[in-house]
Amino acid sequence: MGTQQVSAPSRAPSAGVVHINIRLTDGYTIISNRLAQHRGMSLLAIGLGTHIQSLPGGRRIGVKALAAIFPESEVRIAAALRELERHGFLRRTRERGCGGRFATRTESYNHPEAAARGAVRAVPTPAPEPEAGPETEVVPVPVPVPVTEAVPPPVAAPAPAPVSVPAPPSRLVPPPTAPKPPPRPLPTPCEPSAALSAEAARLLAGLHVGAPLFVLSGADVERLTPGVAAWLERGVRPEAVRAALTDDPPVPLRHPAKLLRHRLIALLPPPRPAAAPVVPLQTCDDCDRAFRSSVPGYCGECNEIRAYGGGPSLLTV
Repeated sequence: MGTQQVSAPSRAPSAGVVHINIRLTDGYTIISNRLAQHRGMSLLAIGLGTHIQSLPGGRRIGVKALAAIFPESEVRIAAALRELERHGFLRRTRERGCGGRFATRTESYNHPEAAARGAVRAVPTPAPEPEAGPETEVVPVPVPVPVTEAVPPPVAAPAPAPVSVPAPPSRLVPPPTAPKPPPRPLPTPCEPSAALSAEAARLLAGLHVGAPLFVLSGADVERLTPGVAAWLERGVRPEAVRAALTDDPPVPLRHPAKLLRHRLIALLPPPRPAAAPVVPLQTCDDCDRAFRSSVPGYCGECNEIRAYGGGPSLLTV
């Protein structure tokens, strides 16, 4: 009876019954689905058949004995017993017992089709002597004994032809003994300045004010200052830098300087977009009008006049 029970599935179905099964080590009975899911019997007959198969050998299962246990009437219980007999799950016979009295012998089958074919034979356990009374029920529990058949000697199968197995592909994961790549360098500002470095150092030294876990030594502040200066050079405000470096730290935080270095590298924002060049204003040498150009000379209109051989365009007062 130590059959392993099926555990609950990892993903519940979208509809229908969900089985929450617990492994049972005692107090259970194996019931065949031929009985539990029978489509030709009523639920009362299926339930009664399940109850009968869970009883030990020798237990009384007469109509009056069952009606004294369950709320169903004797009429309904008798009808359910007849259903079980009609479908082969019960077989009741009258036998003469000791003292010339007749007793009802009840046999319960968990596999009526196999019992009818003779694939198993029921070996009843010794039953107690029937008690004197108007109705005595004895339930010997059949023990299925498989019928052994002659098994022909195995025939040697021909040796399979050798199959060429392609070589396994190269491993994508490096072995543990492979050398580790060098750590990524800490970012540095493109145009370092003393004011930028001082602002970055003040930010690192004051992290513990808003985030008590980030207490840094003087050496840590000196090492991490170029990385914070690179963030500030890219236009990130000091409050945003502080939030990005100290937000949601792991618990417990054993190495705050290592975490800050990792975040300075991994979360580095992109550089500022290049500003559009500003073309300065120039004064035309002929008409004194202003125009934008990187070099002094003539405006566009005066260039056209000169291209067609005209003289200088003078402004009239």
